[in-house]
Amino acid sequence: MEYFKIFITILIVFSKTGNILCEENIFDVNNIEITKNLKSNNEKLANRAIKKGFEKLKEKILTNSERDKLSNLKFADVKKLVSYYQIKTHEKSTQENQVIFNVSFDREKLHRLFYERRVLYSEIINKEIYILPILKKDNKNYVYNENFFYENWNKNNEGQLIEFILPLENIEIIQIINSNKDNLLDISLSDFFREYPNKNLAFVLIEQENSKPEKIFLKTKIQGKNINKNINIKDQSFNSKKNFYEKVIAQLKTDITNIIKTENLIDVRTPSFLNTKLYFS
Repeated sequence: MEYFKIFITILIVFSKTGNILCEENIFDVNNIEITKNLKSNNEKLANRAIKKGFEKLKEKILTNSERDKLSNLKFADVKKLVSYYQIKTHEKSTQENQVIFNVSFDREKLHRLFYERRVLYSEIINKEIYILPILKKDNKNYVYNENFFYENWNKNNEGQLIEFILPLENIEIIQIINSNKDNLLDISLSDFFREYPNKNLAFVLIEQENSKPEKIFLKTKIQGKNINKNINIKDQSFNSKKNFYEKVIAQLKTDITNIIKTENLIDVRTPSFLNTKLYFS
């Protein structure tokens, strides 16, 4: 019985550190497009790919505040973090004068850097989130139809870390919204997403006044934790309402991604493994 308890303890330890043992290397950055010119040689192209790849890596695993801690890192030090890089000559790039690189950064070297600079990074296991954006204008709620945000949320997914999943049209959701049309923010996220228990969830309410969004409310449930946020986006230097709406979607995606990153932070200064000794008699 005692051995069984020890065995269960070991399983729990390894389950909690499974993100470190996962096969997918989050420190790989693939499909980096570099434009070449007459003066470009392989070394210059590789250096540009490494620099661009490191910026993409920071965007993928670091929050904005953590990124600032690496703002003064010299390129010579960045280059030392690379395990290897490769040129994907078999892939067709979007233009003839472009070269596609894959760059792999060394996990141990990055951990050492993060330790020295007290950087927390995010290793996201569950990259799916179910989201329902609702547009409210003229005291009327638009869910599936005539709702720019629902119709265009996943129109541009290039470089997107998180997979946003919008629920299909559902009469029950319409009924819930109509029954609570004056207090949508009081509706539980589980009521919107009854078919998706134990998932990451998000609800966005965009209130439009004077032909533009004035108030944006975000409710999320990430790994079982409720996180709410008010978002302000200034309408300036946009050619059209469509461009502004696209900016709103981009900003909301960024904010939600940062929330998910924050809930999946790893501190390399904290030991991840326990040394266990088994004594048999």
